[in-house]
Amino acid sequence: MKKILTLLAATTILATPVMAQKMDMSMHEMMHSDMHQMHANNDSRISLGLSPQMKQNQLANMRSHVEAVHDIIGLLAEDKFDEAAMIAHQKLGLTPEMKKMCNMFGNADFTKLGLAFHQQADKLGETLKTHDMKRSLSALHTTMDSCVQCHATFRQ
Repeated sequence: MKKILTLLAATTILATPVMAQKMDMSMHEMMHSDMHQMHANNDSRISLGLSPQMKQNQLANMRSHVEAVHDIIGLLAEDKFDEAAMIAHQKLGLTPEMKKMCNMFGNADFTKLGLAFHQQADKLGETLKTHDMKRSLSALHTTMDSCVQCHATFRQ
């Protein structure tokens, strides 16, 4: 009997940290879930009501835009204005594919913001060709204004 009580006590002592860690993780997961739900409930941006596939396509597209801006900034740091201009036109500009994509969402305001972004990106490309750093950064800032405005207005 004494051996059983000793074994039970030892098992309880050894198991307590594991159980406490699991409880901490469980509490963390619950709090994170609650915070996420609270944020979603307080999100007054306009939902585009995208299907899961369209949502993933749009997210991938926006990530490619962020990568392009990242590349442009890096090229500006190296005074490679012509390469940056090419990226602005090819990856951010109003290509026929981008125009078609902007018109697919069925929301006139979203389409207007999307087209404005891509048109501004083409202006950025032209400004970059001047090799004027101050004007180029200003044009990049204006292009990014479209991103900020769109993300402040719409959500997936």
